Amino acid sequence: MITEEVTALPGAYGECPFDPPPVYRRAAESGPISRAVLPDGSPCWLVTGYHEVRAVLADQRFSADARRQGFPFLSPTQRELATATPSFIRMDDPEHARLRRMVSRDFLVKRVEELRPDIQRIVDRAIDRMVERGAPADLVADFAQPIPSLVICLLLGVPFDDHDYFQSLSATLLDNTITAEQATAAHRELMAYLAGLAERKRSEPGDDVLSRLVARDDLSAAETASMGFMLLVTGHETTANQTAMAVRVLLDRPDQVARLLSGPAATQQGVEELLRHLTLVHLGLSRVATEDLEVGGTLVRAGEGLICMLSTANRDTELVGSGECELDVGRDATRHVAFGHGTHLCLGQALARAELQIALETLFRRLPGLRPAAPDLEYTAEKIVYGLRSLPVTW
Repeated sequence: MITEEVTALPGAYGECPFDPPPVYRRAAESGPISRAVLPDGSPCWLVTGYHEVRAVLADQRFSADARRQGFPFLSPTQRELATATPSFIRMDDPEHARLRRMVSRDFLVKRVEELRPDIQRIVDRAIDRMVERGAPADLVADFAQPIPSLVICLLLGVPFDDHDYFQSLSATLLDNTITAEQATAAHRELMAYLAGLAERKRSEPGDDVLSRLVARDDLSAAETASMGFMLLVTGHETTANQTAMAVRVLLDRPDQVARLLSGPAATQQGVEELLRHLTLVHLGLSRVATEDLEVGGTLVRAGEGLICMLSTANRDTELVGSGECELDVGRDATRHVAFGHGTHLCLGQALARAELQIALETLFRRLPGLRPAAPDLEYTAEKIVYGLRSLPVTW
């Protein structure tokens, strides 16, 4: 059944910074799918149930193509990012599959396992620098951000000296409060940077993703830059935020830290629970129906947009039972949808898992006295990916 109440998107955050906005939880309590209204006044469907979110994301009749009529956007920034020069995450098969295959080998579990020693060195160096400078430190700027930035630079072949530059542009592009004009300017600047870098790779190739892309004869310069853009922006911002938020929630839970550090299997299991519990894509994943289809017993017409709420799906009792709001690093949370589901399942999921496992285990093992150094923290509620602006810590 559908509630008569219509949810206004996006929802405002409540008192707990680790929970999705209360309005989404209320919608979920009324049923797995309900009516919602976008900021521009357009109607859409809000899909909040675990099984229903998985069903929509697994069914290619619900299109990920942002250029289709009826595709739901939560801001002009989202529209600009999705339609200016679409990457394969905003395409349907077969084009999505064709482009994704070109970079998938660099993100396979085998390749990520080969990268683990490099990731470990990057994490250790970040902690070394924090210790050398002395407490307090900003865990966001000094730890959470540099680690995935260095790793994605290594993979893509982007000079790390440029990381401040692309991080600034990425932060702008992931801000839902900027204007479409600002989003366009930032998008063009980053695309121009990547196009120039790709051109240099033609004459000076390396063992990296961009070099392999520019060597292909079935990929245009625009497609190469677009793929580099998507991998660069998504490859560091999400993991950086997830790392900082995971540390923040664990700082108040020493018993959970002890369980996380009890062995490699416990660390892996704990990271899955942190991904489920925090689920930083609070704005959901958008789709549009290409034909009349049923979702959770509700008829969705062709051309109607849907927003799949990963955060509420990961709190659904159908997934985790009655303790959905509690963090339990001993829980089996492997069926979560923090990385999405279906053919568009996050390409970098294995890399993100490895970075989180290594970063959290090493940080809490090397700095057992780690604790917050400031009582009040500011969260990035205006961002597409939720997180912390800073996290002052001491040890």
